[in-house]
Amino acid sequence: MSCVDINDGEAHIKPEFILPKEAVEKKEDSAASEGADSISEPPQKKQKVTGRNKKRPKLVKVPRSSKLCRQLWCLRIGEDPKTKCTYPNCVFSHDVTTFLSNKAEDKGTECHNFRTYGMCPYGLMCSFGSDHIEGTGNKVNGELWAKFENNPPVTNTLKKEVQQLLWKRKYDFTKALQAHRAAQSEMSKQKAEEEKAKKKEAENSVANKEDLKQEECEEEKENSCVSEEATSKMGEVGLATQDTSVEESEKTKGIGQAPEEDLIKLTSREKKKIDWRDKLYLAPLTTLGNLPFRRICKRLGADITCGEMALSVNLLQGSASEWALVKRHESEDVFGIQLCGSNAEAMIKCAELLDREIGVDFIDINMGCPIDLVYKQGGGSALMRRQSCLEHMVRGMTKVMSIPLTLKMRTGVYRDTSVAHSIIEKAKLWDVSMVTLHGRSKEQRYLKLADWKYIKECAVVADPMPLYGNGDIFTYEDYKFQKENSGVAGVMIGRGALIKPWIFKEIKEEKHWDITSSERFDLLKEYVSYGLEHWGSDNEGIEKTRRFLLEWLSFLHRYIPVGVLEQTQKINQRPPLYRGRDHLETLMISKSANDWIKISEMLLGPTPQDFEFLPKHKANAYG
Repeated sequence: MSCVDINDGEAHIKPEFILPKEAVEKKEDSAASEGADSISEPPQKKQKVTGRNKKRPKLVKVPRSSKLCRQLWCLRIGEDPKTKCTYPNCVFSHDVTTFLSNKAEDKGTECHNFRTYGMCPYGLMCSFGSDHIEGTGNKVNGELWAKFENNPPVTNTLKKEVQQLLWKRKYDFTKALQAHRAAQSEMSKQKAEEEKAKKKEAENSVANKEDLKQEECEEEKENSCVSEEATSKMGEVGLATQDTSVEESEKTKGIGQAPEEDLIKLTSREKKKIDWRDKLYLAPLTTLGNLPFRRICKRLGADITCGEMALSVNLLQGSASEWALVKRHESEDVFGIQLCGSNAEAMIKCAELLDREIGVDFIDINMGCPIDLVYKQGGGSALMRRQSCLEHMVRGMTKVMSIPLTLKMRTGVYRDTSVAHSIIEKAKLWDVSMVTLHGRSKEQRYLKLADWKYIKECAVVADPMPLYGNGDIFTYEDYKFQKENSGVAGVMIGRGALIKPWIFKEIKEEKHWDITSSERFDLLKEYVSYGLEHWGSDNEGIEKTRRFLLEWLSFLHRYIPVGVLEQTQKINQRPPLYRGRDHLETLMISKSANDWIKISEMLLGPTPQDFEFLPKHKANAYG
């Protein structure tokens, strides 16, 4: 299947918004002078590094001795700090008065966490602490806090006792090991039956050839000397043969084709079921598909959400940073977790662990990640070449899960070899609930438009199992056209949601939303508030929120407001240099990371000294 090149030309901007040639040349000269200044600097010693974004700055961590002890963060008014910390060798600071006197100036006067939940979990560390710190303690709004104390809005937090069992490798995976062995046994039995069938077929083929050859010889001999008597006898034999064939056909007439429930292997237990039809699915996006972003998309109309890609091995090791990826907000009514791994046994164990310890509606196996680091280890899109391992993985995981299992894949590894249809056909027999197909190969990344013709072919193969299509959905017209013409059960949206998260609302209302700069800024405010809940309202949490906000702005700036367009924007069209309808809109559409930093400062205050930002995700389709 051939794909269309992404180069659709420039987006069609109304003439009154396009910058004049002199302004464009001025910008280019300015960029060139900046480049010249950097060239004139003395060359530094090269350091050998691998991977993309080699100059990406790392987060600066504060030494533990200057941090306040975690046990003292939420110290309340009148409580004695000496009774709080029970660790004799604690390396953190316990001098509350000194810490507060040396604390940096607050970023603002209102703490979102305190105003929303009645208590700030970052307490004395909070960068908006003037709202709830009184003396050396924290104020608590008892009535408001009582609503959330026993019913937190965010769940799927790793329990300390479970983490310790994982660290010590004492967690009980008996069920997973049994499923692992059962899957091996099933596959060995199936392989033996297939080999036996092939051998029998080969023997029958040889026997049929010999019988045919013998019949031909006899026929030639009989034809050479045919008598009237022989002819009459042959007629009698023919009648007898005809009668026999009629009797045999009568016997086999009632057999027919086996019913569908007998052809498809059913599970012995009842699993939770999800109605996949006509849902809008927010793709599991690495780095950018975090909980604050999912909350915004959910409010704007997304039906299904899925956590960021989590590595099964790291989850089994009890890594706190990896377990943070599986957290779920109460607004996510249909929520899944995407697992990535290359080892069947580890994936089966992880499936049992998640099914038992947290609340999740489905688990998705990542078979589409094109990142070389993942691919070389046998995970992601490499599973499309390791189909035996994939089958073992799926068979084992479905045995330990009480929730549906789904697969997300690409068309194949190589651009000229599509294999998704063959995997989908097999997946129907593996108790897979749903498959999502991204219409590009691993090699193509985003260099070509998604191949929806191939997605349509796979939808036919997948029936009756639901298939979701993914790729290049950017407007409600794109959604409507591809949904109706491909026959898919639903559509997954990734980059389209990053560039304009209100795409879900546009699809459901079937209209283009000419969102203003102030409305977009309100979305950013909402994201920052959710970020301060999720990553923290202390200095480290604020800088994490800033980093993720800037990562999102590296996609969000690609949106061209409807009011300045002559024709509908396509996802991979590059706009000419143009100005917005007001100063804020012009700032938001800028391609410069310095302008994105200015937006972050409007929301989170000044950046630290020597702060710099380089986007982590830089898609080939739009640099």
